[in-house]
Amino acid sequence: MDERLMQNINEFIEKEKENIRRDIARLVAVNSVEDMSAAAADAPFGPGPKKALDEGLAVARELGLETRNCENRIGYAYVGGEGDNYLATITHLDIVGAGEGWLADPFVMREREGYLIGRGVMDDKGPSVICLYALKYLKEQGIPLRYPVRALLGANEETGMGDLSYYLEHYPAPLFCFSPDADFPLINGEKGIYHARMSSLPIENGNLRFIKGGFAPNAIPEKAEADVFVPAEKEALMVKTPEVEAVKTGDEEGGSIWHLRAFGKGGHAAMPAGTVNAIGLLLHYVTDRGLASNEEAAFIEFALKAHDATDGSLLGIARDDGRFKPLTAVSGMIFLENSCLVTTLDCRYPTNITGEEITEILEKTAGGAAVIRAGLAAPPFWKDPDSPEIEACMKAYREVTGEDAKPFSIGGGTYARHFPNAVAFGPEHQGRPRPAFAGSIHGAEEAASEAELLESLKIYILALLGLEQLDFA
Repeated sequence: MDERLMQNINEFIEKEKENIRRDIARLVAVNSVEDMSAAAADAPFGPGPKKALDEGLAVARELGLETRNCENRIGYAYVGGEGDNYLATITHLDIVGAGEGWLADPFVMREREGYLIGRGVMDDKGPSVICLYALKYLKEQGIPLRYPVRALLGANEETGMGDLSYYLEHYPAPLFCFSPDADFPLINGEKGIYHARMSSLPIENGNLRFIKGGFAPNAIPEKAEADVFVPAEKEALMVKTPEVEAVKTGDEEGGSIWHLRAFGKGGHAAMPAGTVNAIGLLLHYVTDRGLASNEEAAFIEFALKAHDATDGSLLGIARDDGRFKPLTAVSGMIFLENSCLVTTLDCRYPTNITGEEITEILEKTAGGAAVIRAGLAAPPFWKDPDSPEIEACMKAYREVTGEDAKPFSIGGGTYARHFPNAVAFGPEHQGRPRPAFAGSIHGAEEAASEAELLESLKIYILALLGLEQLDFA
């Protein structure tokens, strides 16, 4: 380990840490959820993502970096010139919706016991700022660069990655890229991602007058609600439970209308362990009391198979290939549309099943109770953990943390899978304890350890310096 270099990096971080916190707060203040209803030529993903991209590039310029806006779809800051043979980091400035359960405004960053709290502090605005400061270090120190370095800032990662497909179509891919949008020590493989929309046939004379749960297919909802008709003889069953509130809101011939609200524990669809899906709580409350009509009940019975076993076993799609962790299946949204009950399905799958096979099995399992319409189906990817690029990144991680850690695979989907040569690299540490108040990404009270973000800055600087020493064919 170069002690002099490490001391220099530590001094840089100490000097900049207040500015880093300030700039993260600036980006968190922008509600950058995709809004295609307000999309325009200069805002292809809506005004929020465009504003966040503009702000991110403004931060970069204030740090003394050169920038380029790639037609408002993606942008980048850079050092070392604009050569085609370059290294890169890639993060994103768009976010999922805030959802329910926040203790304060999710777009006003707060600090508590060393944690930054706000939508995007970890996914992925905090890491975006960290990457910009890594480039600032390279420039300030006047380090000779064999390869230019770009910090790519995306604006559509959460809802399709149209930003990256545009970039790779119009700009050369980097020699190597890492994405600080996952976990340390390093992700060298990602499961496949499958999304589907599952809907009932049109329902006549249903008892569910309204139902809504979730805000994104790839997030487990903390809240779900419904208005349901309850026959008079079943009103005695309408009691509050620890998970579901039931309030009578009106009378109707033969019974009454009740408003139900279910409360779970949210999180990322790729990591259902420890979460409680509010949609499942709501649907069980309805079916346990026999409140659904026959048509509704047939669809709900099928839909609950995703809630009652997040490994996909009840749906018939459970798989484990021994390389990745087993398949996960999560329903992130439910609503009524054109007299049909509609729910979404998010699957993260290993190599021994395909998106096409998942669709076929779901259709068979549904048995006519649901119409399956497949959407995204991105296959898994895997990179050799012994490659020189991964070794350079892992060396930086080990030098900073002292941990003899190994690369691993995940169920989440990052930008890395779309590049010819890339990995996901931090900044979270899943094995480190966190206080109960610190929420997860895509959940309420999303939190990032400020100390760990600053630690990641040290790791990224060392990794980029190590990558600069490699000979890329």
